[in-house]
Amino acid sequence: MAVSVTKTRGNQKQRTRKDLLQAASRLMKQGHKPSLEEIAGEALVSRATAYRHFPSVDALLLEASLDVDTPDAGTLFSARGSDDPVARLLRVDAALNDMILANEAPLRMMLAHSLERVAKGEPEDEMPLRQNRRTPLIEAALAPARDRLKPASFDTLTQALALVIGTEAMIVCKDVLQLDKARARKVRRWAIRALVDAARRAGMDEADN
Repeated sequence: MAVSVTKTRGNQKQRTRKDLLQAASRLMKQGHKPSLEEIAGEALVSRATAYRHFPSVDALLLEASLDVDTPDAGTLFSARGSDDPVARLLRVDAALNDMILANEAPLRMMLAHSLERVAKGEPEDEMPLRQNRRTPLIEAALAPARDRLKPASFDTLTQALALVIGTEAMIVCKDVLQLDKARARKVRRWAIRALVDAARRAGMDEADN
């Protein structure tokens, strides 16, 4: 029961955070910089709730701007193309990586702020959740293969892929491994293929048993 309640609260926080980001995007499209109060009102939440998710209006607007730049699954896979999950995942990786490199500084700032709050020991249930942009794209890429994987295997593959696609992967490749863009891209693509192959082999092993 406790796990279910915690998950429900987490989902609600994600929805509230998404509502705030979408509200900010709508208001920015009107041609002015909205206040936190205006954004909270547009999202139908209190000012205090907005502050629990974002430390300032600038932080909220920054992330809302990144949301606009994030590739959309419908756009990525709208044209008739390959149903091969690897090919689709490579498309997601390329699109997200382009967005990340174009917004590297603000993304690093967002990550630094998140780490700072952890370092300060703020209670986990009071910390704003980061917006999970990569998982919906990964799930959309894997959609044609979903029926060929058990639900648990699909979830594990999705979670494993989230480790090699996204901002943190860029930071590891660039800062830790000191790879150039071409080598980093090659390593990510290798990891994506390896993870999908591992999931496929696991599925075949289960079928044999």
